[in-house]
Amino acid sequence: MAQLEESTAASARRVDAVAARLRALGAGWHTADGVGVFNRVYLTVTEEVGRRLARGAFRDPRAAALLDVRFAERYLAAVEGADRGGHVPACWRPLFQYRRHPGVHPLQFALCGINAHIGHDLAHALLDACHGLGCDPLELEDEFEQVGELLLALEERIREDLMPGPDLLQVADPLTHLLGSWSLERARDGAWSAARALWALREFPGLADEFGQRLDAAVGLVGRMLLTPLPDRTARPGAAQSSGSSTGAISS
Repeated sequence: MAQLEESTAASARRVDAVAARLRALGAGWHTADGVGVFNRVYLTVTEEVGRRLARGAFRDPRAAALLDVRFAERYLAAVEGADRGGHVPACWRPLFQYRRHPGVHPLQFALCGINAHIGHDLAHALLDACHGLGCDPLELEDEFEQVGELLLALEERIREDLMPGPDLLQVADPLTHLLGSWSLERARDGAWSAARALWALREFPGLADEFGQRLDAAVGLVGRMLLTPLPDRTARPGAAQSSGSSTGAISS
């Protein structure tokens, strides 16, 4: 029992360290920055994982913490690549390129980041955890599902916090239509299937690399569509909007 409690505490500390890095990043970004919008959402998720680890909600705390940390490292690597003008995965490029576009709603930024992180990064993070623990993805299915259920529970709150007021939102509204076309649950299911496929292809590195590149590109395409600029319905008639700007060159 003491050994399990020690493992749980150590695992919670690892996730808390990730949360601290996310807080530090967020402190340097403007509240309207699209990457900062996603960062705040991701920080909320990471803090909740840490709380659940601390109270022993995961069957295997070590595995859950490793999955969470490897998951976060994918996003943090994308941030570092963008800051240095280096490589950024295709799934993350739309968010960094459009992060200051005035025609993109905060909820679009949040969902674009979630799309990249779930649709692409989660599959690779699961494989990273499997290699670190020397196990098959099926052995981490419980941890994968628990993290996924947490994300699903938070999605509704995210939409409520970032969605415009009811006086601005209608069934036929472009924002309503755009955001209704994407599902976190489907993205999570796709990540599980992608991880299983990549694991099956591990003995064929060429095929695995091609599959990974196509997954990255496909998730990036969805992210770009989620960031479709929309008219500002709160602006005065005739008010002009400036064009968006990127953070600088992002290499492929």
